[in-house]
Amino acid sequence: MAENKDDKSTWAIGGGILLGLGVGFFFLGSGAVLAFVGSMIAGLGIGLIITSILSSRK
Repeated sequence: MAENKDDKSTWAIGGGILLGLGVGFFFLGSGAVLAFVGSMIAGLGIGLIITSILSSRK
């Protein structure tokens, strides 16, 4: 497996998770635990979509 140190497309997954976590904390304050988990899963999905778009452009 050839590693490319300049490839930052996988950072989108971590960024999506952190975005979902930040949005989820607003839901967690109101007691909606499932909305908190759902926002983290949505953030992961967005990160995966962005990663696939960035990796296909190369």
